[in-house]
Order: sequence, then C-alpha cells, then structure tokens
Amino acid sequence: MLLAHMTLSDKPYMGSVTEASRAADSVEMSEILFGGLEGRTVMTSLININSPMTFDGIMMGALEVYAKANQAAIISPFIVGGAMSPVTVAGTLTQVLVEVLAGVAYSQLVKPGAPVIAGAFVTSTDMASGAPTFGTPEASLVTYGAGQLVRRIGVPYRSAGAFCGSKLPDAQAAYESANSLNMGLLAGVNFMLHACGWLEGGLVSSFEKFVMDADQLGVLHRLAEGIDMSENGQAMDALRYVGSGQASHFLGTDHTQANFRTAFWRTEILDYKPYETWAEEGSRDTVALARARVDKLLNDYQKPAIDPAVEEALTEYVAKKKASMPDAFL
Repeated sequence: MLLAHMTLSDKPYMGSVTEASRAADSVEMSEILFGGLEGRTVMTSLININSPMTFDGIMMGALEVYAKANQAAIISPFIVGGAMSPVTVAGTLTQVLVEVLAGVAYSQLVKPGAPVIAGAFVTSTDMASGAPTFGTPEASLVTYGAGQLVRRIGVPYRSAGAFCGSKLPDAQAAYESANSLNMGLLAGVNFMLHACGWLEGGLVSSFEKFVMDADQLGVLHRLAEGIDMSENGQAMDALRYVGSGQASHFLGTDHTQANFRTAFWRTEILDYKPYETWAEEGSRDTVALARARVDKLLNDYQKPAIDPAVEEALTEYVAKKKASMPDAFL
C-alpha cells in the first residue's frame, strides 16, 4: 500500500497503524523516499480511540512510533452515538473531549512537541436496527461542537467526509454525503478523511461516487475562499458602466470579459444542457456521467516522476520485508 502511495501518486499519504512494526516500516520507507527525515513531518496516521474510553495496545503502539519519529498522529474517537457514546449531543461531546485530551497528552509524554491533530469521527445509531446512520442533524451538532472545543485547546481538527449508508451512488448517497461534507466546512475542519467514494457505511468504495464527491469538493473549496473584496472583486467600474446607461447588461463589459473564465465554479460532471440535447446524448444520469469521467481520468493518468534509485530502494525494501515473514498469519 505504501509503495503504491509513494510511486503512483505525488499526493500526501498516511502511514500504517495496524501494528507498531508496520508504523516503523512506514517511517523507514518515508526516510528512503525523502532522503532522511531529520525531524521533518511528512505524513499523518490515524490513531482511533476504541470508544468508549479505551485505548488498545495496537493503536497506542503505532502512536508511540510516530510520536518518537515526529510524524503527525490524528487522535480520533470512533463515535457511533448511542453505542460508543451517550445518545445526547452534550454527553457525546464530553466523551469526545476526554478521549482526545487523553490521547494528545500521551503523545506529548512520548515526545514533547510531537505533532497531533484532534479528530472526531461521528455517526449515530439507528435505534431500530443498530446500523450506523450518516448525514444526521445530531452528528452535525457534535461535529460543530467538537470544532469549538478543539479550537479552544489549540490543535488542528479532523472530522467529516462524504459519509453515507447507501449501497449505490444514488439520491440517499447524495443527500447524506452533502450533509456530511457541508457540516465539515462549517465546523472549521482542517483535515478531512473519507471525502470521496464512501458507500455503505465505509464498507465499499465506488469509483463513480469518488469523482462525484470530488466534483462537489470544488464547491466547498470555492465557499472556503470567501468573498473577494479587492478592487476587481468589487466590480465598481462595471457597475458604473451599466448604471450610466452605456449597456443594459454585464455580458459585454470589460470586467466580465476579463473574469468570465474563472468567475464561477464549473462542474466536471453535472449536466446543465437543455432537455433535448441531454436526450440526444443518451439521457445519461449522474452515475453514467461519472463513469465517463472515471474512464477519462484513468486514460489520462501519468505516473509522477520519481528518482529511479529511490523507487528501486523502496521496491527492494518491500521485497525484503515480505520475504522475512510468512505468507499468512495464524
């Protein structure tokens, strides 16, 4: 997994947390990739608290490895309200704060100043079936409240994502994911996991939903930019021009001509064509349009450049590790 992250993409990656020795492998491979770390922080890892109020040895072992190596750890309670926390928002927030503070404090005992991110993975329980639910108002309230608590203690905040319980990238998936993504932006989340492709409570990933979610993240990025209050943003020259009667609309103004290419967010997937054009093109729904987008991205993919010697060293490291252990664990 790490070899694929490092050689097939140039995006940030996360280290393994499934065993302390695998966390150590992640650190060693990062040292190969970056030519030594020398105290630099180059990756994050997700340390889930075994809520309610339990830290297991596997996660804590990984936390110790990353803290010692000065690599960032996300200290994140795993909350399914009603099962892993109280059924009330205030009660859940109390538990989230306690669990986060305990994990952050432990990381600082391992190494003072070790980089940490406070997390809050929050869903609620369907009290009729016991299944986790997503995009609910209670989860949003917890996420908003946790953001305020985390900012009070002064650490970055991880939460939210394109969460849904749907089995298909359908209307349920869209509604629940939109609720989960928008609350993340409004809650002031700094780092969001699971922002693309999530289906069936995280048990399944969908290529089509991945690109649908990524498209919507463009909306959130634009919202997060806020309002441009520069001279160009205020557009006073255009307002004066039209207001003076020299034009009856803004389409032909110099300001519009200078800004129209970047003025509005544009989708890579959604269809805004007239009905007749849409029908002539095959009456494709959003999933079909997303599938075409997936095909284009895969066809256009180019492997990022990497030093051949570094790639060879990483490949040799993986081969050596695999050869040193049995093919199956009992």
